[in-house]
Amino acid sequence: MLTGYIQAAMRRAHYEMVEEGKPYFGTIPGCEGVWAAGATLEECREELQSVLEDWIVLGLRLRQSLPVIDGVAVGPERLEPIDA
Repeated sequence: MLTGYIQAAMRRAHYEMVEEGKPYFGTIPGCEGVWAAGATLEECREELQSVLEDWIVLGLRLRQSLPVIDGVAVGPERLEPIDA
């Protein structure tokens, strides 16, 4: 489920070249605050995926609803309670 969510989000990634600083900038539409920059497109993509993973973990930890991406959902409502 989580791998599918990350893959779906990364398929939506949008990259552009910028002139100053790191030449590549990437975002994922629908994932507010998820962005990255890199010296190469591959570096930007790897950093963007890392930021996405951290964003998902934080969202789950805070029990926030995450957007459904291409029919794939992850979120607190899908988590099972952990018995101590």
